[in-house]
Amino acid sequence: MSVKHPVVAITGSSGAGTTSVTRTFEEIFRREGISAVVVEGDSFHRYDRSEMKIAMAEAEQQRNTTFSHFGEDANLLPELEALFRDYGESGVGQVRRYLHDDEEAKPYGQPAGTFTPWEDLAPGSDLLFYEGLHGAAVTDAVNVARYTDLLVGVVPIINLEWIQKVYRDKTHRGYSSEAVIDTILRRMPDYVKYICPQFSRTYVNFQRVPTVDTSNPFIARSIPTADESFVVIRFADPKVIDFPYLLSMLHDSFMSRPNCIVVPGGKMELAMQLIFTPLILRLMDKRPKRFV
Repeated sequence: MSVKHPVVAITGSSGAGTTSVTRTFEEIFRREGISAVVVEGDSFHRYDRSEMKIAMAEAEQQRNTTFSHFGEDANLLPELEALFRDYGESGVGQVRRYLHDDEEAKPYGQPAGTFTPWEDLAPGSDLLFYEGLHGAAVTDAVNVARYTDLLVGVVPIINLEWIQKVYRDKTHRGYSSEAVIDTILRRMPDYVKYICPQFSRTYVNFQRVPTVDTSNPFIARSIPTADESFVVIRFADPKVIDFPYLLSMLHDSFMSRPNCIVVPGGKMELAMQLIFTPLILRLMDKRPKRFV
């Protein structure tokens, strides 16, 4: 069966390291001459920054203490599902951007924390690449996962994920430790309900495991480095993976289960290049040939 317009989705919570994975894919696209539409999951949040503060206050007034960006009420999941479906069928769809900071917002003449207007995708792209919270989301109302051709999960162990969030929010956003902990606790029910199940639907998961003590993630003064970590890579269908080749190319790697390879943290990017380059090229080869 041919793949008309492939959809690749990277899913993981904020602070999980999905941005570094995106950079690796962008390098593959550049090297292989693939024209990819890059879509950020933040652009499918329901509320902009100021609206989200109001929505959270209203939720608390109604004694809803778990309202968060992880849940379906704070996101436009039907619109995300429609984008994946429409792009896969005909290479079209509507997207917008979320402007995270002043630098991103300046070219649009808008305040940071707002969305650009919805617009149609430019024609002629080869592939849609999504990075965000809900690339494999399934609820009673939508099934985003079924419209993807390659699903990737990025899932550090929970203490490391918390360390990355605490460090980022305190260092770069000026939040207090108490505010960050409140955020983690508030969104935990939605994390369990909406985020965790996605990693059972992915084709491959990357889980970074530190080799240093992270017992109390809320007092950590730095994020464990790549060299202080291992990465567990789990494949849903190991039969199509050339494990002897990966073991030979990734020094000090080893198999922990028939569907899992463990690599030194510093080799994560190389592992992604070795794993994803043939998968992306395979998706490209399955597309109908274009005749000029």
